[in-house]
Amino acid sequence: MALLSGRATPRSAQTAAVQSSSVLMANSVRLAALAPARGYPSCMSSRSDVVPIEDCAVRVVDRARVDTVTGAMPADEEITGLADVFGLLADAGRLRVLVALLEGEMCVCDLAAVARASESAVSHHLRLLRAHRVVQVRRSGRMAYYRLADAHVRLLLDVALTHIGHAPAASHPELGDANEPG
Repeated sequence: MALLSGRATPRSAQTAAVQSSSVLMANSVRLAALAPARGYPSCMSSRSDVVPIEDCAVRVVDRARVDTVTGAMPADEEITGLADVFGLLADAGRLRVLVALLEGEMCVCDLAAVARASESAVSHHLRLLRAHRVVQVRRSGRMAYYRLADAHVRLLLDVALTHIGHAPAASHPELGDANEPG
């Protein structure tokens, strides 16, 4: 006897469950490989298996609108780059550095004081931000002064700050339900 789902089952039932699981996995892999090869668009089911679009539960209500928006979507590489930039902005420490740079050029020491972080942490943030062309550096002797890379970065930060100033915040799981009355 073996335990399956918290109760005793015969060995044959356990073997059948393992074989069934193996078949499901093999079918998932086969479908994932065949859908793009046959030119089928694919969608994700609730089990994260790739299936042909004909089997999707999502219906298209406005085909013309979907086609227009699909044609206007940026390339996958651009979406990935955008996700990288927003990922950089998802860290509170890096955001403190960037918001400080809205006021103008600053050295690492001054940025560390404003961001309430160590110089090492700020240097690490700046290295990542430079690699993604969000900030630029100017050297003067042994000192390095950082600034926002361009007006687009400033605009992105300004819009985000304006947005949080007028939009009600959702409850944050790490902060508890501070936004709920109580």
